[in-house]
Amino acid sequence: MNIIISNSTGAPIYDQVASQIKAMIMSGELKEGDALPSMRALAQDLRVSVITTKRAYEILESEGLIESFTGRGSFVAAQDPMLMREQTLREIEAHLAKAADIALRSGISKEEVAEILSIIMEN
Repeated sequence: MNIIISNSTGAPIYDQVASQIKAMIMSGELKEGDALPSMRALAQDLRVSVITTKRAYEILESEGLIESFTGRGSFVAAQDPMLMREQTLREIEAHLAKAADIALRSGISKEEVAEILSIIMEN
């Protein structure tokens, strides 16, 4: 599992781990039933505390993305396609809200932003 921890983002390490695993699940890189590394193995691999990986897994479990079983480990949970779509739409809305805020502060019109988005989506 390729997880990159950055000390310069300001985001807590457990959030970085959880969001990267979430991205792997949402992209299909990790599929239903795939086993995740044990909390201890992931902590050792990332050179972080087991408490950090435990917290990341708890976040993923609370979002319904993984299931953990005592003595067996953690696995990617079955995903409801509609729920996955809704989560993706929320993520897109958050990014677009940030882009809209920057555009408004910079005096860039809605049309210009729409044109930029159109160009990005075509590529």
